[in-house]
Formats: sequence, structure tokens, C-alpha cells
Amino acid sequence: MLDVERIRRDFPILEQGYIYLDSAASSLTPEPVVNKIVEFYHEYRANVERGVHRWSQRASEEYERAHEEVARFIGAPGAENVAMVKNTTEAINLVANALDWSKEDRVVTSVIEHHSNFITWLRVRQRYGVGLKVVRSSEEGVFDLGEWEKAVDDSTKLVAVTHVSNVLGCIVPVKEIAEIAHEHGALVLVDGAQGVPHIPVDVTDMGVDYLAFSGHKMLGPTGSGGLYIADQVLEETEPLCIGGGTIADVSIDDYALAVPPMRFEAGTPSIAQVIGLGEACRYLTRVGMKEVEAWDKRLANRLLDGLTELEGVEVYGPQDPEMRVGLATFNVDGMNPHDVALTLDEEYGIATRSGHHCALPLMKELFGLREGNVRASTYLYNTLEEVDRLVSAVEEISKG
Repeated sequence: MLDVERIRRDFPILEQGYIYLDSAASSLTPEPVVNKIVEFYHEYRANVERGVHRWSQRASEEYERAHEEVARFIGAPGAENVAMVKNTTEAINLVANALDWSKEDRVVTSVIEHHSNFITWLRVRQRYGVGLKVVRSSEEGVFDLGEWEKAVDDSTKLVAVTHVSNVLGCIVPVKEIAEIAHEHGALVLVDGAQGVPHIPVDVTDMGVDYLAFSGHKMLGPTGSGGLYIADQVLEETEPLCIGGGTIADVSIDDYALAVPPMRFEAGTPSIAQVIGLGEACRYLTRVGMKEVEAWDKRLANRLLDGLTELEGVEVYGPQDPEMRVGLATFNVDGMNPHDVALTLDEEYGIATRSGHHCALPLMKELFGLREGNVRASTYLYNTLEEVDRLVSAVEEISKG
């Protein structure tokens, strides 16, 4: 059983008494991660993979160890399979620019995607004339796998799909979708921004070719993230940038790229952020991702049960908490979602997010919501009492 009170002691920011329910946008950062970042600046602040002096050697060791920790955390075969990037968005764009596109190619994605995994493929279509197919879900975010089987064919080069919707909280069957894609020789990219922080992830078991994720949603620092690249596509995946640190040899006429993951990490990287992400993975591993997932479901149960019972409140996404993470979006009848979120902040000391959550196609196509909705998202440091306070606050707001 997850010891929430012990975990909360690692987050001194919570001592302010503010209820933070916006972890889907960015999680809080525990002291061990903060201390690890400070350690870099205080003890061995130097560039990596460049010098032979002791500080550079120590920084390089910590930087490489972080790659190994992140790789273990997501079940990757080795550190060479994980390129460190700033965030999920950069990782997705790396893949979009790494592949050799032609007009005969096709990309398949879904209507529930975050903009980062949607407009990227619109741009690929505009630039290269590829086909683009968008698979629709139910209003709860549930997919009929038969629709994926219809959408994916032998011309499909890439299937790009989220693991967990940042609006509906629904868990997408990416393993089954990957099997469909691979039957047609298509590659699979998964947006793991909301999945990796909340659900035990094993990329080998999932059978995906690429997995993009962000450190700032999983207790790590901002400006950190990763891109898993499967063995079978390591060589064909072109770096987004090349330069210092990415090469094995250079002559007047030619160059040879370094081995992965260095070939994907041009220039001086975000050393402190990468080291911090590695420590965040260690922290979550110590807690146990199965425990994180179980607590997430308890919070989701409490959140859904409470909000769905309120008169004048509409809740979106799966009604079954087993099909979602600890995230719920809702609207209060007759109120703008931004006004609801502002009231929760100013009068009740509760942080939520309001608006379209960078998912306009979902908002428009599934619900016709012009202003979006309010999102409350939990994580391992949230308590059942905090969820109850949110529900009570929304009830009072809905009654005017």
C-alpha cells in the first residue's frame, strides 16, 4: 500500500496547504530529485563527454547512469534506445523529421490526441503530401479495434496514438493497435506523456517502435524527456539535429555519426535535467509503479463517484475507473470553465486546469465544446481528502 503521508513529506511545497490537482499539466518535484539537480551544480558542474578532468568524468557518469535508469523504467533493452530530449513534443517532432516520407505514405492517428501528436502529422501531410487518417472514438474515449483495422493498410507508414488521453483520462489499447499496425509493416509511435507517469510501462511488451514522454509530468524537472527508439529502427531514425557530440568522425568531405543515443543529442545537453529525470525514475521505482497505479485508481474512483453525483455537473470520459487514470474533466451548467477554475483557486485554494487542454479536435468533434472544460488530475502525493474537498467545492459552485 502506498504511504501517501510519507510521500507528501518529500514535497515541501505542499506545506502551503494548497491543493494541487493539475499534475496532468506538470507534476510536483520531490526533494530527492531537487537535491540531485543541486548536487550537479554544487559538486561536479562540468560538461559531459568532453573532458578528462574529474568533474567532467563524474558528470558524464551521472548523465550516462540517468540514461540507464530511464531505460530500465520503461523496459527498454538498453540505454542506447533512449534519446534524451526536452519533452514529448520534441520527441514526436524528432520522429516526424527522421523518417523518409513520400506521397504514397499514410499516417494514422486518432481524434483524442494532444496537439503535439496531431498537428505534427498535419504538417507532415502539408510538406510531403502523405495521406492522413483520423480514427474516432466514443465520447468516453473507447476505441473499436475494428476501426483501426479499417484505417491501417499496407500504405500506412506510421501509426501515432496516445497511451492515455490528457482530456478523458482513458487508457488506449496501444499493444493491440501496435499489433494491427505491424501486420501491415507500419511503425508505431506512442505519446506516453500521460501514461508513463501513472502506469507501469514495458515498451518491449507493448511492441511499439517509438515512445515519447516528458520528465515534468513524472516528478522530474522541466526541460527533460525521452524518446524510446526500438532496435529495429535505431539506424533508420535520423537525428533532428547534428553537431557537437553527435559524431564519431569528421573529414573535409564527410562525417560519421556516433552510436546511439549520442547521435540524437546534439550540442551540450540539459545535463542537470537529465540527471534529475534519472533520479525521478529511481524515486518512482522505489515507490513502485504498481502501487502508484493502484492509488491512482482509488483517487479516480473517489473523483468520479463524487463528481458524477452532483446535479448540474457533466463529467467526461470513461465511467469505469478501471479504464482511466486519476484524471477527470467536467463542466458546471451555465458556467464558463475558466470561471470555475478561477473560483476553485481563489475561494477554495484548489489548482485545476481549464480550457481545451491542447486537444481542440477532441473538444470540437466529440463534444462541441467551444470553451473546453475543467480538468482535475491527481498523482501519488494527493489524498482522498483533497479529492473530497474538490467535490464539495464544485458542489457549492454548482449551486451558485
